[in-house]
Amino acid sequence: MTSVDLDGSGRSRRYWLRGAAGVSLTLAVVTAACATALPPKDSVLSQHPAAKPVPMAKAAPVAPPPPAPVFDCGQPVVGATVDSPFGLRRLPWEKHGRLHEGVDIPGPVGEPVLAVADGIVAKAGESPSYGRYVEVEHGAGLTTFYAHLGRIARDAKPGEFVVRGHPLGKMGSSGDSTGPHLHFEIRREGKPLNPASFLGREFQTQADLPLKAASYVSPHVRVAQVSAIPERKQALMAQVSGKAARPAADAGPGVVIRVHQRLQFPSLHAATEGSAQSAADATGSSSPG
Repeated sequence: MTSVDLDGSGRSRRYWLRGAAGVSLTLAVVTAACATALPPKDSVLSQHPAAKPVPMAKAAPVAPPPPAPVFDCGQPVVGATVDSPFGLRRLPWEKHGRLHEGVDIPGPVGEPVLAVADGIVAKAGESPSYGRYVEVEHGAGLTTFYAHLGRIARDAKPGEFVVRGHPLGKMGSSGDSTGPHLHFEIRREGKPLNPASFLGREFQTQADLPLKAASYVSPHVRVAQVSAIPERKQALMAQVSGKAARPAADAGPGVVIRVHQRLQFPSLHAATEGSAQSAADATGSSSPG
C-alpha cells in the first residue's frame, strides 16, 4: 500500500468520526429540549389526574299506555232523552205486550244520528218495519242499530270504518214509526240489551260490560199511547179498537207520548208468550215503534 492510499484512508475515518460525533450531539440536544418541555412530576397537571368517566344514569322505564277500552259508548243524538225505554210494551194496535228491544229518542226531522263508538258498518238499508236503518259492529260481540232514519249518510256503507261521533244519517220517521224519532238498539251476539246500561259509559274490558243488568227485562208491560198510527198498522188498529184509526198523515208531527199506564203479567214467561203472539198478529214483522 502506498502512502497516498494510507493518507486517503485516514481522512475517511476522520470524516466518519466527525459525522458520528455530530449525530450524537444533535440527539443530546433534542433529548434535553424534550426533557425541559415536560412538566415536573409535582406540577399542577400531576395534581389533577384525568376525571373518571361518570356512568350514565339509567332512564326510568316508561309504562306502556293503557289499552283502549273494549267499548266506549257515547250518545246517538246530542242531548238525547229517552222517550220510550227498553222493556215489555204494548202498542195500541197490539193485543199483547212484547219486548221493545231498544229505546226511542224523539227529535226533529234532520237531527244528526251519530255512531256511539268506533266500529265497522255491517248493514245499511231499509225494511218495512224499521224503515231506513244502519247497523254497526264494535267488537266483543257488540252491535248497535239505528232505525227510522229519514236519510242514511252516503259514507255509511257496509265495510266502512266509522269513529265515535261520526254521522250515520238523519233522524226521520220511516217504516212503522209513530213520529220523528230514533229507535236505538245494542245487541251482543244477537241478544238485545238495555241501551240505558251503556250510553255515556266506558268499559275497559269485556268483564266490565254490564251484561247481566242490561239483560234484565221487567215483567211489567207498558201501554204506550201514540198520536199517529203507521199506515201498515191501521187495519190492525181498527180490529183491536173497533174504530177507524187516525192516519199518520193527519196527526201532525206524531211525537210519541210517554206511557201513562202499566199492566202486569203473572210472570215474564207469560209476557214473552204474549210478545210472540203480538208479532204473529203483525204479519210476522216486528213493530219497533
